[in-house]
Amino acid sequence: MRLTLDALETLDAIEQQGSFARAAEVLHRVPSAVTYTVQKLESDLGVQLFDRAGKRARLTDAGRALVERGRHLLREAETLENCVKRVAHGWEVQLTLAIDEIIPMSLIYPLIAEFDALGSGTRLRLTRETFGGGWDALIDRRADLTIGAAGQMPQGHGLASRAWCNVPFVFAVAPHHPLASLPEPLKFDDVVAHRAIVAADSSRKLAPRASGILDGQDALIVPSLSTKREAQIAGLGVGFLPDYMIADDLHAGRLLVREVDAPRGPALLHLAWRAGEDGRALSWFRERVQGDAELPAAMHASG
Repeated sequence: MRLTLDALETLDAIEQQGSFARAAEVLHRVPSAVTYTVQKLESDLGVQLFDRAGKRARLTDAGRALVERGRHLLREAETLENCVKRVAHGWEVQLTLAIDEIIPMSLIYPLIAEFDALGSGTRLRLTRETFGGGWDALIDRRADLTIGAAGQMPQGHGLASRAWCNVPFVFAVAPHHPLASLPEPLKFDDVVAHRAIVAADSSRKLAPRASGILDGQDALIVPSLSTKREAQIAGLGVGFLPDYMIADDLHAGRLLVREVDAPRGPALLHLAWRAGEDGRALSWFRERVQGDAELPAAMHASG
């Protein structure tokens, strides 16, 4: 067979990193080994996979088709590898945890230290998702367990979930923003006249969710909750933010909380996974997070 998983992983790394050299760093190989893998594959297949005319390695149409289908094969191979190891030992080869961005990653590190002490041999991978991206990551097999999947579970995709916790949100503006000086509660017409700052949904398969935009309101879409917070501190717009996330900003006067006619309720977060997948590592994290009362408490301003 001319195609190998190693070659597909190499192509995927080059496409994601944008160059052979950076792909070599990610794959922990010398650049010449990456170049050789690509050249041999092109020779074996009799097609050109990359357009090398510019500085950035760009896929040809044939190369893009191979990378896109190859990613599916890589995910299936990883699923098969995990399945075989679960049958033999119960522990997965790798477990990918998608952590919603609303959860400080520092809260997850102590759990990883506890898991490491078990000596399972399972390799852990952590990724970040926003809004519906936590569900999407499971459907797309980018993750095995999502911690903090927001909102309602999409139906028809073979997922399972447990309600986990609620995170309060408050409406925040910069002290120099025009809404800071208006009487409370702020009316709909007052708010809609000013731009909202919105964190982008990280979904790839599911339709992206939009949160915090009123009908007729302009919006500045930013890549994350942390950049949303920064944009609101800069006075570029307004919107709801987790109260724990801006506690220091409120104390320092960088942001103000304003009452609005239509306040936002707490965000309902879930633990979610694909139904029927119950490897030992997945089960351990699922039960450990569900039973930890300190995690939800840390995501409240009073916590």
